Amino acid sequence: MANKLELTWYGKEDPIVVEPRILIEDTSLSNCEQDPDTENMIIHGDNLLALKALESKYAGQVKCIYIDPPYNTGEAFEYYDDNLEHSIWLKLMHARLIALRELLSDDGFLCCQIDDSEGHYLKAILDEIFGRSNYLTTIYIRVRYPEKTLKQDMAFHKEIEQVHVYRKSPSAKPKLKTIEVGFEKFKYKIETSAEPIKVLELGGKKVEVYEKGDYSILEEEGSEFGLKEIWASGTILDGNSSGRFFRDYLTGRYEDDGYGVLYKVFGIGDDRYEYRFFTGPNRKGATKGKYFQGVPIGKLESGKMTREVPINGFLDLAANFGNCRHEGGSEFRGGKKPEVLIKTLLSYFSSPGDLVLDSFLGSGTTAAVAHKMGRKYIGVEMGNQAYILCQPRLNRVISGDKTGISSEVHWQGGGGYRFYELAPSLINIDDFGEAIINPDYDADMLAAAMALHEGFTYQPDDKLFWKQSIGNESSYLFVTTRHLNSTFLDSIKDTMEENEYLIVACRSYDAGLDKAYSNITIKKIPQMLLERCEFDKSDYNLNIVHPPVYEDEEDCDE
Repeated sequence: MANKLELTWYGKEDPIVVEPRILIEDTSLSNCEQDPDTENMIIHGDNLLALKALESKYAGQVKCIYIDPPYNTGEAFEYYDDNLEHSIWLKLMHARLIALRELLSDDGFLCCQIDDSEGHYLKAILDEIFGRSNYLTTIYIRVRYPEKTLKQDMAFHKEIEQVHVYRKSPSAKPKLKTIEVGFEKFKYKIETSAEPIKVLELGGKKVEVYEKGDYSILEEEGSEFGLKEIWASGTILDGNSSGRFFRDYLTGRYEDDGYGVLYKVFGIGDDRYEYRFFTGPNRKGATKGKYFQGVPIGKLESGKMTREVPINGFLDLAANFGNCRHEGGSEFRGGKKPEVLIKTLLSYFSSPGDLVLDSFLGSGTTAAVAHKMGRKYIGVEMGNQAYILCQPRLNRVISGDKTGISSEVHWQGGGGYRFYELAPSLINIDDFGEAIINPDYDADMLAAAMALHEGFTYQPDDKLFWKQSIGNESSYLFVTTRHLNSTFLDSIKDTMEENEYLIVACRSYDAGLDKAYSNITIKKIPQMLLERCEFDKSDYNLNIVHPPVYEDEEDCDE
């Protein structure tokens, strides 16, 4: 395998192996009366554990991920050590980004907001995980007015933040906005007054060459029969067939054809004409040329002239950041993002019905905006904000919240969500240092958790008790806490089809029983799991205690 450029840090070579947890719905906090079939989820718990919990069901299903991770401002950890702190931040972000990439659909996008404390390091990690070819852009966002100063001593003003945008694969295409345009730019007409001085074949196409003075470029009122002038330079040379033709076959031909000539190239373009005109450089030392394009056939047939508008690389949202504290009725001073920012990103990188994920949910902005815009969503928040900000905010959204983007999207209320907690660790260490099954797990929880570990889908069969979880190709998993003997297993074997295969996970079994059946494998829990992941750990918290603050205008010094 070829070496590749990547960022390295202390501890990178020691992977974080996260325990897959099941999710337990807290029906007292869910709100799905208006939408009993809702797939929207709010998860309370460590987001690295939550991402692992989502992997088996949602891998490859998420269209757009927006995250706003802690920025690591330099005072993040209780015992400050610059090298250690930086390495911990990178390691924990690296693990999360790998998990997030697994959840993205092939045509999905990741939008990651950050400031310049770690922004460049974060981009290096994103390049490593997603591939540099899948980096799309960095959108720069003004989050504070330049004349406003935060109430603290600072040598440099933090005015701009960044959103790094990546795709999962080249099949991901942003939704560009279109605007209606007229024929104003199609205002040129080209007439020739003599026979061509030569006829060539270039790139398999017939090319007539007209000498300077033997043709005229006339400017008229724009119409559907007119031509638009386009410089054959820059990205145009790679971006369309005419640009590539100029690049590959006409560049440098002034030595053979002279300056200021006109080329009439047949069999190129997508307009009403069977040819396209090109001009070369007019004087010695010049290299640029132009081509003249008619109105595209698709535009003529549709009766509409539209143009796609590129995504703006700079958003001035300082006023929105300064006045979003009360949006959604959830006051949050630790880096709250305005709804208009999330709306802008979701408009470009998702469609109604798509699944959106935010694993650093904070005050719930992403979930609230996704809800109002008709997207499905999963939000993860480990702090009390899940209870005191996110859940109440979404209840207000369902009730018809009028703040934020509500008027823009004509939000009237409705919908629902389900609230989940992460299950505790499946395996605990007792007072004697022995690994034991967590006593908080009942039989159903244990069976569901074991299915997650083994890569099965927990789906109990109505008729055969041992078909608790189903895998691939007629394979099943059965989990029990009873001691196994041959009588019990024989009773199962008698009900199995010839092509069926069963794994039984149990606490104990008679000696030799594990070798007695060709189509039944016996595994002992918890021993079968101990080497797979890190158990009895519920906190992979980045532990950032100084999130960015976007002061209200009245809170800033002039």
